[in-house]
Amino acid sequence: MSRLRYVFIISFVAVGFLSAFLSGYFLNSYFTPRPNEFPILNQSYNILINHSFLDLPGHSTLEYGMIRGLLLSSEDPYATFQEPVQHELESNNLQGSFGGIGVELTRSSEGNILVFPISNGPAFQAGIHKGDQLLWIDDIEIGTDTQIDEIKAAIRGPVGKSVKIIIARDDHRSELEFNVRRDRIHLPSVTWHVAPEDSQIGIININIIAESTTEEIKNAVREMQKDGTNRYILDLRDNGGGLLTAGIDTARLFLHEGVILQQQYRGEDVETFTVKAPGPLADLPLVILINHNTASAAEIVAGALQKHHRALLIGEPSFGKDSIQLIFDLQDGSSLHVTAAKWWIPGLSPTLGEGGLQPDLPVSQDESGNDLVMISALEYLREQ
Repeated sequence: MSRLRYVFIISFVAVGFLSAFLSGYFLNSYFTPRPNEFPILNQSYNILINHSFLDLPGHSTLEYGMIRGLLLSSEDPYATFQEPVQHELESNNLQGSFGGIGVELTRSSEGNILVFPISNGPAFQAGIHKGDQLLWIDDIEIGTDTQIDEIKAAIRGPVGKSVKIIIARDDHRSELEFNVRRDRIHLPSVTWHVAPEDSQIGIININIIAESTTEEIKNAVREMQKDGTNRYILDLRDNGGGLLTAGIDTARLFLHEGVILQQQYRGEDVETFTVKAPGPLADLPLVILINHNTASAAEIVAGALQKHHRALLIGEPSFGKDSIQLIFDLQDGSSLHVTAAKWWIPGLSPTLGEGGLQPDLPVSQDESGNDLVMISALEYLREQ
């Protein structure tokens, strides 16, 4: 081997080692928290740990409290922190399904958790009975102080995987153990029924704007058309929103053409969302019900259809939430929701941020117990 080639190889290897070392050093510096980045916070934490006379909560509780304080200081009204249990349940709602065993949970007057299997669901088929008392989920003991949300999260998991359920049955007070295989459990975002007052009018209640919402709406219309309905009420009252993309797709169901909304993230260009092709429900006679709790993605649906004169809005002004929150999953299963963008419906007047969507037919609820908004919608559709 020539001396020149030998020197070249040695130099190449040395450069490789140096590059690897520097890469590792800078990556470690980037991902490793700097202890003095928040010196006052660190100092306060150490004082609390070393000198507090009272017993302190666990590390996670303290850390979660710090995060909430950080968000409060950011002055972002929609920035939120969700602990792992709440984050998992919300994700299930937005996805429209989860891996579970098909049970409803309720707490007895004594504080015990009772299970009520859904007919033909995994728990029902495994032999769990209505009213069985839940004692254990895998290695988690269920007591009177166990929160319902914690129990739901423990029961849920990957589809096809089994969960161990131990129950007590009233007749013998004996403990029974079941290994129940999880199945796909659907969380409907839409419910529907034919109006009792008029068999030609179908009522579609949308509880949350989820991934499954558009298909559920189409299915609702198909089922009610079999019963002779030809006019529809879309009830978005008390719908706090959901997924922005699902809101856009829901609006597309009912529109022939046009712009649905525009959005902009910090430092980025404005992005425009339009109707790509006439929606399958674009010709259905339709009215939409809104109230002060109609917000976010639900306002996208109502606002886009109002702007294009596709549907009359009946009820009270909506909430007026025109911002987008990104959800960041944290390493322990919790999540951080941060406002990252604004959206608007071009040409909508007044704009959403100026007091919410304004109903075309304002109707306020009173204390009579009658649903005056629904009554007004039924009367309007009968006259069309």
